[in-house]
Amino acid sequence: MLDFERLQKYLDIPETARMMLSAPEKQVIMSVNIKVGAGKLLIYDSYLVYHNLVLGPAKGGIRFAPNVTLAETRTLAELMTYKCALMGIPFGGGKSSIALNPRSISEFEKRMLIREFVHMIRDELVSGAYIPAPDLGSTPSDMAIIYGETHHPESVTGKPPRLGGLPGRREATGRGVFTASRLACREILNLDVSKASVAIQGCGNVGSHSAAFLHESGARVVALSDVSGGLYSKAGLPVPAILDFVRQGKLLEEFPAEGLERITNQAILALPVDLLIPAAVEDVLTAETAPGVQAKLVVEAANGPTTPEGDQILARKKIPVISDIMANSGGVVASYVEWRNAKSGNQTSAQETYDFIDAKMEGAFKDVARRVREQKASWRDGAYLLALSELISAMRDRSWI
Repeated sequence: MLDFERLQKYLDIPETARMMLSAPEKQVIMSVNIKVGAGKLLIYDSYLVYHNLVLGPAKGGIRFAPNVTLAETRTLAELMTYKCALMGIPFGGGKSSIALNPRSISEFEKRMLIREFVHMIRDELVSGAYIPAPDLGSTPSDMAIIYGETHHPESVTGKPPRLGGLPGRREATGRGVFTASRLACREILNLDVSKASVAIQGCGNVGSHSAAFLHESGARVVALSDVSGGLYSKAGLPVPAILDFVRQGKLLEEFPAEGLERITNQAILALPVDLLIPAAVEDVLTAETAPGVQAKLVVEAANGPTTPEGDQILARKKIPVISDIMANSGGVVASYVEWRNAKSGNQTSAQETYDFIDAKMEGAFKDVARRVREQKASWRDGAYLLALSELISAMRDRSWI
């Protein structure tokens, strides 16, 4: 996934380090089978991947998606390796997934499925080798089931706060996106985020909380979308009303849009705004869509929203991209705080969680900005250079290279 050849001109990458980062340390393929009634057997493919553990145990969410594959799980685990290294978090990159549409089964069946999955990887969880969290399709309640099976509060993060979870954890990724946007506006556009116009593709956990923090800061959120389509207003959307509507489980196509325009997800990518935030799924800024981008800056809230071809087009258009390993790292930073608290017995308020995310993000952003200026690298390459430097140094500290 990582283009070592391109980064080699900025950083001496030992061949041993390149080899260890080019392939995952561990891949497990499982079949999760549960009998839920007379003659009814549910069977789902499942995957667990450790990419690189030089910095610590494998950290990465559990993804429930019907089309998830081992290759996708491997890519997401690799992203976690660089994300943790960039943020200075003592975790390695991991990920797990179950090829399941969670809405296709009952809540009871899902609970049985999660318990069976825990039984299959129990040694990984109890030993602390793998620490899961919510991801696409999974929820804090699902993490509570895992905790109930292991009885170790540090074995899983993203739990409900009453069960040892972290206040502010649900909003954490969106908080990180907001902080990255604020810092990038100031550093790159010489613009206060409160004066920025923003288009956000995606209204799930990440997109909705990103929109909330940006709106509260005074930014003008002009477009917001979900799987059913989007809403647009040049003057700015009524973000609190829209988010209240979405939290009721309703789609934006049902929102009473008097005075607003309906817009497609693809059209959102081409709006003339200061900030474009793809916060939904991967591979949306492609060779087909990137030529139409008119934003001054792209902030990747989703994992892998830009393809290599799309990235090249944005570079030719001189549109800076704040990469996903920087922009959406708030979640893993908060997970570290929850994991640390579970071990120590400490408690943290939501504001303290936000402050910790802000501090980690500001420190990493400052170091990346210095590399961008000194080495004339892109913002994406600057983030990977900092992460790679941390990983290589850790490998040397552990006598791996």
